[in-house]
Amino acid sequence: MENEFFISQINSLRLSKNAVIMAHYYQIPEIQDIADFVGDSLALAQEAEKTTADIIVLCGVHFMGETAKILNPQKKVIIPDANAGCSLAESCPAHEFKKFIKQYPDYKVVTYVNTTAAVKALSDITVTSTNAKKIIESLPQDEKIIFGPDKNLGDYINSQTGRQMLLWDGACHVHEQFSLEKLLKLKSQFPNAEIIAHPECKKPVLMVADFIGSTAALLNYSAKSKKNTFIVATESGILHQMQKKSPDKTFIPVPPDDSTCACNECNFMRLNTLKKLYECLRTEKPEIIIDEAIRAKAVKPIKRMLKMSAKLIK
Repeated sequence: MENEFFISQINSLRLSKNAVIMAHYYQIPEIQDIADFVGDSLALAQEAEKTTADIIVLCGVHFMGETAKILNPQKKVIIPDANAGCSLAESCPAHEFKKFIKQYPDYKVVTYVNTTAAVKALSDITVTSTNAKKIIESLPQDEKIIFGPDKNLGDYINSQTGRQMLLWDGACHVHEQFSLEKLLKLKSQFPNAEIIAHPECKKPVLMVADFIGSTAALLNYSAKSKKNTFIVATESGILHQMQKKSPDKTFIPVPPDDSTCACNECNFMRLNTLKKLYECLRTEKPEIIIDEAIRAKAVKPIKRMLKMSAKLIK
């Protein structure tokens, strides 16, 4: 009954305030189902760039709200919980990253979208897991590149492209924690299942995967595959969309190390609830505020990414 009240109020408020609700695939099912748009980081950025809404409600983590605000400085961007951070973004403090890149002045700086606005402002190009490989491949072969903050994604791209990008030592706490031992045990229990994994996972996990791709790529692959069972190595929120697209298929989340939990969830993503979504729409807080000097610099690498993606991702 409580959820019904929140859903009713959310629907009323978004109409009266001309608000659009955008949600990441890792959000709880209730938020995904009420959102106007559900997608991965690239799709959210693309949608934010073209929205005509007056208010953007970004249900994800803080850097996603920042990205929406960077692209829409005149619009109000709000998020359900200001504490919904990102371990990967936090692994790359802007002041430390600035010192790091100053040591390599002739390197192009490519950063993953999972970074703060201040880190994006230090970057030449921003990428997502959907477009990172193709964007790196589109750069000159002799281009010297710094890639941050995800060392696992960077290592995977190096292995796929033959590049030798200099990697920042950061990682996502969710994808770092997948247990290879438990993954192989699941494979022995379901020998006909395909292992699909996000490139933020550690190399040993990727080595046993049948398919590696971004969140959206994993979703599309599982929908098109003739296989009926999938062992999924990414944040378990994506299983909701996988099950909706393929109701007759079975999706098994890979557990983390040192846990009795059957799935691996991002505790930051799980901070957002229907109640908090309702409250942020009602009060229009917490609001994302970015210093204009930082925003003006940060928008450039994002715009480059969106322009390059339009050409490279078909």
